[in-house]
Amino acid sequence: MNDTSTVVPSVDISEDTAANYDQFLGPLFFEPYAIEVVKRMDPTSVSTVLEIAAGTGRVTRHIRERIPASAKLVASDISEGMLGEAKKKLSHLNIEWQNIDAQQLPFNDNSIDLVVCCFGYMFVPDKPKAFAEAYRVLRPGGMFLFTTWDKLEQNAASYTSRSIAKAYLEEPLPESYNLATSMSDETVIGQLLQDAGFSKMIIEKVKQFSVSPSAKEAAFGLVEGGALIYKEIKKRNPAWIAEIKIKVEKELAEKFGDAPMIAPISAVISQAWKVTNK
Repeated sequence: MNDTSTVVPSVDISEDTAANYDQFLGPLFFEPYAIEVVKRMDPTSVSTVLEIAAGTGRVTRHIRERIPASAKLVASDISEGMLGEAKKKLSHLNIEWQNIDAQQLPFNDNSIDLVVCCFGYMFVPDKPKAFAEAYRVLRPGGMFLFTTWDKLEQNAASYTSRSIAKAYLEEPLPESYNLATSMSDETVIGQLLQDAGFSKMIIEKVKQFSVSPSAKEAAFGLVEGGALIYKEIKKRNPAWIAEIKIKVEKELAEKFGDAPMIAPISAVISQAWKVTNK
């Protein structure tokens, strides 16, 4: 699972990192949209659900609670570390866990009622292929439901953190650092869906709030949550990290409150249905 601070899931994420990610960034960024996403699901129409980029299982839990007890839920991620953390948290629930690449889904054509992915497709290298795979595995009438982050400046806590961190790196940031917010254009998303075969879709920007018990906790999560920019800063001078945390905490508290800290966030929620006469 991914976030506005540009954490890129990879197969080498440790369970310790995943646990930290879930503890601090989960409530801050993902919980509000997990609730939004399941609202858009019709539990009466699903018997098999596939979740892509399940991460540490925040959305997974809400899906499992929303769908019928008899329905099958396959929760997948490309990172074994993320899945390991999710399995520990949700071991009591009826969930099938799989390590899966979104660009090559190991399922038959027309075999899934609902494909869900929260904040994962921004990081997929071949998006047309991944969207085509989602279309392929969906049954006629099935829904593809996914979220991507809006522009960085619309996600205030992340924007604040990134702006402070950038001052510590002299050269321009590589484009890879902007992947988390690289799918904010509804027109581009709509074209990807059309090209994959979808003809019926709803794409909307939905605003929410990042809520943290304190600005200090939010600053810790943003800086220690695995963002690429902070990994680069640590390589150059680890001592800068403590300094940055203080600056991020101060600015977050001034702008969005000290305890709790409440900052605006925005994401794109996309729904597309497989409509076919075949």
